[in-house]
Amino acid sequence: MEKQVKEKNELWEWTKALLIAFAIAAIIRYFLFTPIAVDGESMMPTLEDGDRMIVNKIGYKIGEPKRFDIVVFHAPEKKNYIKRVIGLPGDTLEYKNDQLYINGEPIDEPYLDAYKSEITEGTLTEDFKLNDIDVNLKDVIPEGYVFVMGDNRRYSKDSRHIGLVDQKEIIGNTSLIFWPFSDIKIVK
Repeated sequence: MEKQVKEKNELWEWTKALLIAFAIAAIIRYFLFTPIAVDGESMMPTLEDGDRMIVNKIGYKIGEPKRFDIVVFHAPEKKNYIKRVIGLPGDTLEYKNDQLYINGEPIDEPYLDAYKSEITEGTLTEDFKLNDIDVNLKDVIPEGYVFVMGDNRRYSKDSRHIGLVDQKEIIGNTSLIFWPFSDIKIVK
């Protein structure tokens, strides 16, 4: 009888431990961090198709997106996109001769250097202004929105096509590739 009670207690203790572990894992995944797989080549050469990354979901609950953060957001096509924040609220934005201008100042994009050096014809990023994207913008990104672009500018569906991204649609930012193991790194 004593052995049977001891076995029941041990089974109950294991059950409690497993339930607590699953609850903690669910809380972490739902509120703090979640994995995501890069789908497509729009962020090459920074991110490759199939890279697995960790999304920090709490960063923007206590802070704002920063220029050049890599973010994951709910896109209009009911998919999650991964892109780079280029423009912030209040910014004017223009591309001219493959050069980014924010608020009239030229801005370096060192993460594009590898791609730009491979281009033999034309530019990586075609010329545009914000009001080319949406005539209602009057060249200024409104509060609560960001302008995002993929690093593979010629083959990226981004704010040039889908419009500005509401900050409420941003799931979080990401910079850690955890799979494949040979490519584990923090990207900028």
